[in-house]
Amino acid sequence: MAISVSRLRIKRGIRNKISGTAARPRITVFKSNSRISAQIIDDSKGHTIVSATSVELSSKKNTNVELSKEVGIKLAEKAIAEGITEVVFDRNGYVYHGKVKALADGAREGGLKF
Repeated sequence: MAISVSRLRIKRGIRNKISGTAARPRITVFKSNSRISAQIIDDSKGHTIVSATSVELSSKKNTNVELSKEVGIKLAEKAIAEGITEVVFDRNGYVYHGKVKALADGAREGGLKF
């Protein structure tokens, strides 16, 4: 998996500014051409609390943007079940557009605040 130099630079800049705590963990997004996944991470302890991926949903008839929104809703449901309502969003160097924006909107629709 090759990561572009410009995305890596942007990613490092974002991570220097934000981090997740127990009170307000961090949502990080990873996307490929066919899949998208997100994790809620507590950086102070260094572990993943909740994760969701498009592989779990396995809905072939949806577009990538619709599937991303469903992943965001699923992530929010799991987070609320764990008692998490407020988070910090880490777009992981990706442009806030398309699949990433749909995932964020789905998480907001599911009840997360960021």
